[in-house]
Amino acid sequence: MSQSSSSGSNGLTYADAGVDIDAGNALVDRIKPLVKATSRPGADSDIGGFGGLFDLKGAGFTDPVLVAANDGVGTKLKIAIETGQHRTVGIDLVAMCVNDLIVQGAEPLFFLDYFATGALDVDTATDVVAGIADGCKMSGAALIGGETAEMPGMYAAGDYDLAGFSVGAVERGEILPRQDVADGDVLLGLASSGVHSNGYSMVRKIVELSGLEWSAAAPFAEGQTLGEALMVPTKIYVKPLLAALKETSGIKALAHITGGGLPENLPRVLPKGSSARIDLSRISVAPVFSWLAGKGGVAEAEMLRTFNCGSGMGAVVAGEEAAAGSAALQAAGETVVEIGRIETAGSSPVLFDSALKL
Repeated sequence: MSQSSSSGSNGLTYADAGVDIDAGNALVDRIKPLVKATSRPGADSDIGGFGGLFDLKGAGFTDPVLVAANDGVGTKLKIAIETGQHRTVGIDLVAMCVNDLIVQGAEPLFFLDYFATGALDVDTATDVVAGIADGCKMSGAALIGGETAEMPGMYAAGDYDLAGFSVGAVERGEILPRQDVADGDVLLGLASSGVHSNGYSMVRKIVELSGLEWSAAAPFAEGQTLGEALMVPTKIYVKPLLAALKETSGIKALAHITGGGLPENLPRVLPKGSSARIDLSRISVAPVFSWLAGKGGVAEAEMLRTFNCGSGMGAVVAGEEAAAGSAALQAAGETVVEIGRIETAGSSPVLFDSALKL
């Protein structure tokens, strides 16, 4: 005797196995206008094909070098899922990729996302993609494609994961870091918007130790719940940095301060034998970091290698052009502080003076 499916039909359907094709189609219909809104020269943002197309010539490049980056959001997603705040994690996803492109001087051209879940919730997925579209518009990248994977049994109910992929381009003679980073160059710190998207396993542990609920008033952010304050999206530095790179010739290197903090990210853009000497007292430490350090009993060294601590991007600028570089960045909307200088023959790639104002 044949066994009928739970839907009462004569055979098993994909829906019986936990995959809703109709929900996937409904999601595509909902996000089409979001994707279209990210259109830019070189990209036709219609979705539905097997791949996304981009015309470099149409984007205005002469002799471009392509730069690619991919990343995720990490366990910040756990807070999004537990609080139901899905609207901004897409900005985080874009930011983590495009900020890695701009540090090589590259203008982000296009972005693709990967959304994986056990059972597709169209409302949640639409919120996430809406955030991705917001991030693309903030960075000037076109959202030209993506993948939604519904995989029953792989994820707990309500859980999902994200990955992002972005490609940018830079003219061959304008690739960063430049090879002339030298003794006496100035290190500028560009303010972060908060924790960004790194260190959230520690953040969640500290919140657990604090005994606070996500809905509790944030001790460090008036008028916000703890969940809202910790979900502030990663700052996208692309457009201000592109503007500053066109305005001044003094910017020699950029460093996106992500996992590993200042100690591990600055050396990636410094020539061998050079060190960044940083005056920690000049960094404007956001209240969230003071709270995390105090509530978790986290030592300064551990804070520095886990979080951005207030500077989400570092810029190495020629000493004689430091004022012009800082002015250009401030004119583009950034909060900028001179936090150090480059020196040769240092005992370590990053040298710290003074202490963070935690």
